[in-house]
Amino acid sequence: MDIAIVGAGIAGLVLALRLHEEGVPCRLYEAVPEIKPLGVGINILPHASEVLGGLGLEKALTAEAVLTAESVFFNRFGQLIYREPSGRAAGYRHPQYSIHRGRLHAVLLAAVRDRLGPGAVAVDHRCTGVAQDEDGAYLTFRTTTGDAPLPRVRAGGVVACDGVHSVIRRQFHPGEGEPRYSGVNMWRGTAIGRPFLSGASMVRIGWLDRGKLVVYPIRDDVDGAGGQLINWVAEIETPHHLTRDWNRRGDLNDFIGAYEDWHFDWLDVPALLRSSGAMLEYPMVDQEPLDRWTFGRVTLLGDAAHPMVPRGSNGAGQAILDAKALSTVLAGTGDVAAAFRAYEDQRRPATTAVVLTNRRTPPDVIIREVRDRTGDRPFERVEDVISHEELAAISRRYKDVAGMSARSLMVGDQAVI
Repeated sequence: MDIAIVGAGIAGLVLALRLHEEGVPCRLYEAVPEIKPLGVGINILPHASEVLGGLGLEKALTAEAVLTAESVFFNRFGQLIYREPSGRAAGYRHPQYSIHRGRLHAVLLAAVRDRLGPGAVAVDHRCTGVAQDEDGAYLTFRTTTGDAPLPRVRAGGVVACDGVHSVIRRQFHPGEGEPRYSGVNMWRGTAIGRPFLSGASMVRIGWLDRGKLVVYPIRDDVDGAGGQLINWVAEIETPHHLTRDWNRRGDLNDFIGAYEDWHFDWLDVPALLRSSGAMLEYPMVDQEPLDRWTFGRVTLLGDAAHPMVPRGSNGAGQAILDAKALSTVLAGTGDVAAAFRAYEDQRRPATTAVVLTNRRTPPDVIIREVRDRTGDRPFERVEDVISHEELAAISRRYKDVAGMSARSLMVGDQAVI
């Protein structure tokens, strides 16, 4: 029952570690010739960090991350709308990690090579397709560096963890069509700055029509003088967008105008943006949920299965939950095809709900609600606009959909908040 994993990103690496824990042999095949740290910040919520903690990675991740303590919402005038504790500060058993994607990937890759062996990840293997018969599945590859054919790989099952541009997804869904653009473009980057608010706050400010910003620290004391590495994401409604490419460079001049007057007593936003190094641009796109992931001995996982708009810190988190579910059912049966079907039956409805909720009512819809009720003007007291109970209910509904509700995660005998 050996498993071939196509793609050595976060999804593929976590799946490999989980399969190893369950005693299921596997090997990863990655298209890039050399794995390097890429990207900017990422959040891993407690329902996903529980999986990583179960793999013995909490100490390594804690050394690389900021443990997020609160989630805070402001309007574009810098007025506080709502705040709530996060991670262990909210009573969860496991932390919420704010971490550079490259550092998270490095921790996972080191663990895979240490536990599964240095040859567990075959690089420079660009998948070109998959075939199968009653006894196994067969992958074909070419090198990325020279486009030369490579030996065919046979395995008991194949899991496509090859992301939003998945070759295997396209093979089984050739008429799927283009990604669905949300009407919002985003720019992302990092800068070194002084700690703000609690020093472990994840902050969302403003709304998409006039400019929205998500900002949070991802590494402490990066300069030896107490400065933090601060991650930011700028989101603005625009009819124009380019094709999705996680590594496309962005231009500050394309969006800085929306934030020029955002000088708050706890953060100077335009100064933060201008002090950033290289920044990235990406359209907020997803795909319509599929009606099928599994085809005999082949299945999809993570972004290959359910590309979603990157809101609510749930893209990587849902992939990690996929990996847990799939590894668990594989360990319980010798029938790969049956295990793949059971995994899909469990995870496809759950991730479909997250994809659709991220479109309509992600957690930052709290800011939109206040904007609509005030006519996008400052308020005297937020309590005169919306009650704390209503704001908490909006946040709670998203947690329910994402799988991290008070009912599903407990601390001792007490439900988390």
